[in-house]
Amino acid sequence: MPTVAQSSTETDWVSRFADDVIAESERRAPGKPVVVASGLSPSGPIHLGNLREVMTPHLVADEIRRRGFEVRHLISWDDYDRYRKVPESVPGVDKTWAEHIGKPLTSVPAPEGSPYANWAEHFKAAMVESLAELGVEYDPISQTEQYMSGVYREQILHAMKHRGAIDGILDQYRTKAKAPSKKQQQKPADEAELEAAEGSGAASEDDGSGGSAGYFPYKPYCGNCEKDLTTVTEYIDATTELTYSCTECGFSETVRLSEFNRGKLVWKVDWPMRWAYEGVIFEPSGVDHSSPGSSFVVGGQIVREIFDGVQPIGPMYAFVGISGMAKMSSSRGGVPTPADALKIMEAPLLRWLYARRKPNQSFKIAFDQEIQRLYDEWDKLESKVEDGSVLPADAAAYSRAVRTAAGELPRTPRPLPYRTLASVVDITAGHDEQTVRILSELDPTKPLASLDEVRPRLDRAESWITTQVPADARTIVRSEPDTELLGSLDEEARTSLRLLLEGLDSHWSLDGLTTLVYGVPKVMAGLEPDAKPTPELKVAQRSFFALLYRLLVSRETGPRLPTLLLAVGADRVRKLLGA
Repeated sequence: MPTVAQSSTETDWVSRFADDVIAESERRAPGKPVVVASGLSPSGPIHLGNLREVMTPHLVADEIRRRGFEVRHLISWDDYDRYRKVPESVPGVDKTWAEHIGKPLTSVPAPEGSPYANWAEHFKAAMVESLAELGVEYDPISQTEQYMSGVYREQILHAMKHRGAIDGILDQYRTKAKAPSKKQQQKPADEAELEAAEGSGAASEDDGSGGSAGYFPYKPYCGNCEKDLTTVTEYIDATTELTYSCTECGFSETVRLSEFNRGKLVWKVDWPMRWAYEGVIFEPSGVDHSSPGSSFVVGGQIVREIFDGVQPIGPMYAFVGISGMAKMSSSRGGVPTPADALKIMEAPLLRWLYARRKPNQSFKIAFDQEIQRLYDEWDKLESKVEDGSVLPADAAAYSRAVRTAAGELPRTPRPLPYRTLASVVDITAGHDEQTVRILSELDPTKPLASLDEVRPRLDRAESWITTQVPADARTIVRSEPDTELLGSLDEEARTSLRLLLEGLDSHWSLDGLTTLVYGVPKVMAGLEPDAKPTPELKVAQRSFFALLYRLLVSRETGPRLPTLLLAVGADRVRKLLGA
């Protein structure tokens, strides 16, 4: 097995965590696979905040694999959690689903029309597909299967035997109010804060202290109505006989816990139990799990004092924002998911967003116009990687984005600028022949042979245009000239249009038209076409551009003019500009 001495000297956060995790794994479990973990609750759409719960350990695990170590990334599907409330805006779900509140997620019917067996499987499916596209290698664990098959029986009996000690630990934290931090209080209202850890059993969890018979860290699901609205009224250690009653339906029974599998440990005991059982070395947690009295803090004491285990190395990670959306959570519908993001951006770009920021740094994922700038930044990074001018940490983030230890992720063979592709599909409404013509004219020396050369980026740009750009912001090229506007132009404006039209044939490429449209106002000002811009010249250029947009698309803004001119075609440009 490789040693820590072989670790990478890169200065990125992933390498530093990998160093720590390898060293800790060799200390705790020498010769055994390194274990990292994530937990996801399929209580509703699994959003882009939840993805940080997976990507943080994935990136660390992948770095460890690259160094030649055996590593397991466990993803626990918390599908045995209780169904808490009916999410808003989920297709195929109405208020009647409220009758299932309190049941395990795997006992709740899937939304109407879903092909999946239950609620949990329905919401897991999209995430499973997204993780495959993102190149995430993991070992899935269904907590429903774990509990119902009796895998945790010894741990449950152990927790029940030591319930007094657990209650004592929890009592140390029960009076500690979890006030929002100053940073949380100051979060901008227009940011969508997709809190990653929420929904994984942490929120509003019954810690087992509500019954008059004393504290019990185990919660049965009712044998009649399947809900966890139960109270343990008696437990006999010697025989493991447990008696409970259900406040929902009035059902009660006595069972032998050494043979009973229909229930689970309460969250603040369940999580540390799993750390010890699975030997987890690394598992991050969200901001809400790192405050006094939170699951991660309490769990550290419980795993040590009750289960004779060690708390994982666990960095706190910050929220993921979505520009321009209200605060969201996974128990509500309408939240952006990894599947939504992968419809408008390629997998390497999405991986890069999570790889380039330290876990404690928040960042935004753009579904608006900002995605074009993001792709420009990505393409510039790729150019720096190719010419060797990239900084080491940026090179490391790029490498983690485009490949895993298993190999390269699929990429676009000829990655034309995203903003250009978006403009073209906007103007052509996705017409393939028109799209090929325009893209081939971007650089006549290297014409496009097939749209496959620019896929999947082209498909992502088309999806962004059709799903994220409002109808009133779409580009509609005029069918006829604006004779009224043309007739109102002064001689200077007419001359500028004439200069543009005269230069079309000799400048008919993306670079050529860029030179032309920026050069016309320079010539009109008595300057050379390659003159450096001045503040006065920039004002004249903006005025000229606005005129062209008004004549071509009846607005004062639109796609980049060189791209727009190519898309419209020389003949139609001449017609609309009154040649």
